[in-house]
Amino acid sequence: MKLHYPLQLIATIFALLSVSSSANAQSGENTYKQVCANCHGAGVLNAPKFGDKAKWAPLIAEGQVTLTAHAYFGVRGMPPKGGNPNLSIEGFSDALVYMVNNSGGNWKSPDAKTIAAINKEIEARKAGMNKK
Repeated sequence: MKLHYPLQLIATIFALLSVSSSANAQSGENTYKQVCANCHGAGVLNAPKFGDKAKWAPLIAEGQVTLTAHAYFGVRGMPPKGGNPNLSIEGFSDALVYMVNNSGGNWKSPDAKTIAAINKEIEARKAGMNKK
C-alpha cells in the first residue's frame, strides 16, 4: 500500500523542522549570552574563548557526549551547569553546540539518544567522583 502525501503537507513538515532547528540554535545562542559569555567571552580562569579554534580543537576532539557531560558536571575551573543551577541538560547542550560551531566544530543539537548518552556519562562521572 502506497501513501501519497500532498506537497503542501511535505512543505509544512520541512518548514516546521527548520523552525525547530532554528529555535534550538537561537536558544543555544541566548543561553550562551546569558550564562556562558561571562567566562567564555573573556577567557576567565583559562576558559576557551568563544571563536578560539586552537583552544577549542582538543575539547571538540573529546566528542559531543564526553565534553557535554564533563562540562555540565563541572570541569577544571568551570562550575556545574556553567554556574546556573536551573540550566537543563538540553539548554546546556544547545549552548555548547552554539559555542563549538562558532569555534571550529560542526555539531548538531543532540537528539534523545545523544541526551541519554550524555546523562549516562554524567552518572559515570558522579560515580567516579564518589569513589575518591
